[in-house]
Amino acid sequence: MKLSEVMYSLLQDTGLLQLRAGNVVMISVGLVLLYLAIKRGFEPLLLMPIGFGAVLANLPATGIMAEGGLLRFLYFGVEHEIFPPLIFLGVGAMTDFGPLLANPSTLLLGAAAQIGVFISLMGAQVLGFSIKEAASIGIIGGADGPTAIYTTIKLAPHLLGPIAVAAYSYMSLVPLIQPPIMRLLTTTAERRIVMEQLRPVSKREKVLFPILSTIVISLLLPPIAPLIGLLMLGNLMREAGVVERLSKTAQNELINIVTIFLATSVGATMDAESFLTLRTIEIIVLGLVAFAGGTAGGVLLGKLMNWLSGGKINPLIGSAGVSAVPMAARVSQVVGQRENPANFLLMHAMGPNVAGVIGTAVAAGVMLSLLK
Repeated sequence: MKLSEVMYSLLQDTGLLQLRAGNVVMISVGLVLLYLAIKRGFEPLLLMPIGFGAVLANLPATGIMAEGGLLRFLYFGVEHEIFPPLIFLGVGAMTDFGPLLANPSTLLLGAAAQIGVFISLMGAQVLGFSIKEAASIGIIGGADGPTAIYTTIKLAPHLLGPIAVAAYSYMSLVPLIQPPIMRLLTTTAERRIVMEQLRPVSKREKVLFPILSTIVISLLLPPIAPLIGLLMLGNLMREAGVVERLSKTAQNELINIVTIFLATSVGATMDAESFLTLRTIEIIVLGLVAFAGGTAGGVLLGKLMNWLSGGKINPLIGSAGVSAVPMAARVSQVVGQRENPANFLLMHAMGPNVAGVIGTAVAAGVMLSLLK
């Protein structure tokens, strides 16, 4: 065999001849996500593996997401509802529900932020999506990746890729998306409001909360029991103080490993063939509408609560009602301090922030119960 024939045969075995314009576009999208993670610091724990997974998925001839491929095996944990509850276990172990218990009224702010879910749901139906597809798209507005994945797997598994990527991307872009909405809907005087210090919360309250929440929510909305159950189990391990090793494992090793597997395999669903479609663009746009609507809903209820309380509630904490924990609460703190450097809203914002986690799970449970 001539050398030229050998070289041509080798060239055919590479991915160079199979590279298409769509692959280049999606590789570029993956590189943008990597840039945002590495250079801009936007939730690198999520965007880095998602972006790299997108790059891997669009390199031709690798077979990485084909049957028997490495990421296809990892994706098993996504499509069989294993990873989302495990993520919730770690989130629960890292979450302090104290601010919510100290000021239970902030639960309403977490509920108000779910309005974006239903705005997007109605918009998706207008665009021709089925009710189950629309419900899955709407959950993006909760800014809760595990809940979005869990809901989509049950209602519209064929949309899992774009919905999961949209949910995690918007979670990562909270510092860009929320502040303009928050400033638009509030006055300078409202943003400068300093809230009173929260009351101390007893250990008994913190231990009873996850137990009672699990029982009540699971009885009312059985389909969401795996998410709520593991969220509250993680929190109980944190607050009980008798299983410190398990709590630390859930907060660190377990959630880190599962995040790598989940985010990388989700990113690997971003192949050009399935992603570069009108439907995907519509889902991305609807997800943004849902997220913006949720932010606005929380802020507007915060304004109402401020009026009812005689000016004691800073409306900025309402934006934390979306469940991007703790990023959304940090954004409330940052926006508030720009107007008043002596203003410390973080702990106040954590109340609606953790309420948003519960609120999004409840919204998902309602949809799963109605549409099963």
